[in-house]
Amino acid sequence: MIRIPSLLVVACGLLIAFCASSGAARAATHSVYHGGTYFGSVIVEPGQVVDGDLNVVGGDADIFGEVNGNVNVAGGNINIHDGGAIDGQEHEFGGDVAGSMLPWANSDRYGDRGYNGDFRVLWRIAWDVVVLVCFLIFPLRTRMAVDRLEHHPGIATAAGLFGWVAVIPLALLLAVTVILAPLILVEAVLLTAGLFIGTAALALLIGRRFYELLSPRSTPSPLVALMLGLALVTAAQLVPVVGVIVTMLVWLVGLGAAILTFIPSTPSAGPGAPPTYPGISGPPMPVG
Repeated sequence: MIRIPSLLVVACGLLIAFCASSGAARAATHSVYHGGTYFGSVIVEPGQVVDGDLNVVGGDADIFGEVNGNVNVAGGNINIHDGGAIDGQEHEFGGDVAGSMLPWANSDRYGDRGYNGDFRVLWRIAWDVVVLVCFLIFPLRTRMAVDRLEHHPGIATAAGLFGWVAVIPLALLLAVTVILAPLILVEAVLLTAGLFIGTAALALLIGRRFYELLSPRSTPSPLVALMLGLALVTAAQLVPVVGVIVTMLVWLVGLGAAILTFIPSTPSAGPGAPPTYPGISGPPMPVG
């Protein structure tokens, strides 16, 4: 049986590794005078002769001198400059090679700025952390959004589309009234909260379905399902072109599900009767 917590550790480890390897290529550059394994970018100075294999992890190898051995680079590039020579084989994984498959892991975009370049992975991780916090603060609202997604996915999509279309006209209407202009900030806060709650609901649903696909006889806890779903959604969002489409769908459907949590899903039993809501399906929640 596949253990999902192990999958989560591996997925988070891969995300951190991609983030670290993408920014560390030029964060620390030092000269080398003999073979061995080095972390960070290295440089073989002009006229310098390095005997033995040169292994570089998480950086580039700039060869101005001569290397009497193999040069192996993981997470960077091998750059042979004028006057440089390698008397052996060259192996590299990362840099331009990884960038062609995983553009967010391309170290070249950072230049000499270290970690001050593209923060897409870090922003995604930060977003996921906020989504997780919102789930812990509003578990019932998130579970209601999950229920709406399961039973009314089409209506959730339509509600999300209506919500996004109405954002700007509503803000303009509030601005025109002048007195109600401060409510624009309230609108922005509600929109942001709806995005976080909707993302949490969609990720929880995806994570639970994926868990049950791998282990049909067990049901994950809400936290495990959410973390697994966030890992899957984040990985999809980091893929070029496809990631943009995934993000748009998540924001569209997620916002719609959050909006539907404020609308009764079934009609009232009669005039004056309080609205009734269906039972919230999904993974069990502990009752305090």
